[in-house]
Amino acid sequence: MKTIKIFDTTLRDGEQSPGASMNIEEKVKIALQLERLGVDIIEAGFAAASPGDFEAISKIAKRVTKSRVCSLARAVDNDIIQAAEAIKEAKYQRIHTFIATSPIHMENKLKMSEDEVVERAVKAVKLARSYCEDVEFSCEDAGRSEIPFLKRIMDAVIEAGATTINLPDTVGYRMPHEIAAMIKELSEHAGERAIISVHNHNDLGLAVANSLAAVENGAMQVECTINGLGERAGNAALEEIVMTLKTRADIYGEYETNINTKEIYPSSRLVSSITGIVPQPNKAIVGKNAFAHESGIHQDGVLKCQETYEIMSAADIGMEKNSIVLGKHSGKHAFKDKLQKLGYELSESELLDAFEKFKVLADSKKEVFDDDIRALLNSQVNFEPVYELESMQLSDCSSAMATAAVALRKEGETIRAAQIGNGTIDAVFKTIDEAAGYKGTLKDYQVQAVSQGKDALAKVVVQVIFDDDKPAVIGRGLDLDTMKASAEAYVNALNSYLSMKDSLKQQLRLGEEDKI
Repeated sequence: MKTIKIFDTTLRDGEQSPGASMNIEEKVKIALQLERLGVDIIEAGFAAASPGDFEAISKIAKRVTKSRVCSLARAVDNDIIQAAEAIKEAKYQRIHTFIATSPIHMENKLKMSEDEVVERAVKAVKLARSYCEDVEFSCEDAGRSEIPFLKRIMDAVIEAGATTINLPDTVGYRMPHEIAAMIKELSEHAGERAIISVHNHNDLGLAVANSLAAVENGAMQVECTINGLGERAGNAALEEIVMTLKTRADIYGEYETNINTKEIYPSSRLVSSITGIVPQPNKAIVGKNAFAHESGIHQDGVLKCQETYEIMSAADIGMEKNSIVLGKHSGKHAFKDKLQKLGYELSESELLDAFEKFKVLADSKKEVFDDDIRALLNSQVNFEPVYELESMQLSDCSSAMATAAVALRKEGETIRAAQIGNGTIDAVFKTIDEAAGYKGTLKDYQVQAVSQGKDALAKVVVQVIFDDDKPAVIGRGLDLDTMKASAEAYVNALNSYLSMKDSLKQQLRLGEEDKI
């Protein structure tokens, strides 16, 4: 059997999806889930990009012990030094450096000749290798690069110490047969000297097909993301690649991965919960309709024999049928046992907080589903909130103008405010702004039912800008009442913004102290 390494870049390339920014603790939470999933290499971020990215990679490096922790770095000395420093406490380390190799990039972006690009690449790999034994080198835009030059730069960086050569289709331009031919020629050229990797983008909807074509022709590492997150149209989806290799063993029987497929669905749900980007219902493998059947003919067939219309089992990806597992009379021990079965390991204080929220929910909801419990856990904040929603009162929806009165708690004191808005949601958010003394601009608002039934929990995700020169922050709220969930989401976004602001101030202060 040949083991295909799974290189997950959800925390780096996935975060580059518009609106998918994550705070440090959220990145750590995802990294730990990726480790449970069995990912071989976790690209935890781009250390030189920001103090926040550096800190997140450092924290992940300390917590992850089974997967290899990787930081991206341009072929620039400072980037590589920052990457090395960020991953230094990881049990297994990798530095991933890159430079563009296509004529269009070299001429128009880099303004460099082929000789200069090779020289820069070699220098970068040598520097990275002085810090770390495992160095990956990427030929950015390899899909539009010339084969003779790719062979030349591959030879140079392998000689300099690169152990993995990544050949990305950066703009998602190539067809499967073209990727197959390129990988076949270049993998044969590399031989046993280095592992060949691919990183395919999905601009033409071919990222997974191209990745599989590459595997068939010598690639031993695939770079991908949970739910296919990524820039523009996204990356190759991890779950689709892994389940194709598993399901079509008649074709890919000689290949295997280290992925625990039962952690695919929990990983998908966690990433969508944190980023606020939910896969479309008909998304392969993890979409909510992926194992649903509405057609009478299909329903009849599945009831008689599952394989008539299902080529894989929902249980294979950890999507067990929702069932009522706990109720208001359940104790903490049963609740803890259920959390462990769902893949959650909590400290005693986190368990008590989660159990208290569960009991409140169980008192209000007739049926508690696994997805309800997952939503409760994923909604727990990972920082000390500045503001808490104490109470909220809304005008009668038949009123000419919507009004809202909100009470926020800050440091033990209650702050009250009331505002009129163009609709109830607008009134609620304006009132929170008034009470907290900040002005937010709502960029996105999503609401969905967590599970099923008339009493389903409402999950609200908002994207809000509090500083015009800063990116939007994500806030999440969860409640049986959609309006309260909306208010909770907006307050969560405000707290997240204030937390990141305080964290940046602290990093800058520590930086100044280091200079002194």
